[in-house]
Amino acid sequence: MLLLAWALCFNFSEVRGSSMMPGIQDRDRILVDHVSYIFASVDRGDVVVMRYPMDPSLDYVKRVVGLPGDHVQIFDGYVWVNGVLVEEPYVAEAANDPYAFVDTVVQSNCYFVLGDNRIRSSDSREFGQVPHEYLRGKVRMRLWPPMRAGVIH
Repeated sequence: MLLLAWALCFNFSEVRGSSMMPGIQDRDRILVDHVSYIFASVDRGDVVVMRYPMDPSLDYVKRVVGLPGDHVQIFDGYVWVNGVLVEEPYVAEAANDPYAFVDTVVQSNCYFVLGDNRIRSSDSREFGQVPHEYLRGKVRMRLWPPMRAGVIH
């Protein structure tokens, strides 16, 4: 019974692609919590597994940058939310996209998401805001490879 409960709440996924580098890399195995957003709200900075809005049969891993009602601006490689520069220690300097420009307000029940590797990421800059029902779960930790296993921030 405990194993069934675990299987309903969590699953393991293999990451494909480099959009979340350097923190999460291609072929990493991650633990995804499918229950957390039933009982708690989505927080800015959460790393989530979501259905890709252009093809919901595919899952993407992204970071939540904008919550409903937030004013998100991106210019010169920097992200501003509600007029405040977002500190992003998880984004490598070389991964910033200095040519991206965004000025939007996040709609009700939606999120603005970005990959940490901005120059290699298909994210809300491309496909728009993500409805809450497309969120599949919160990434809790990396399990593989063992030398990089740990909690995802």
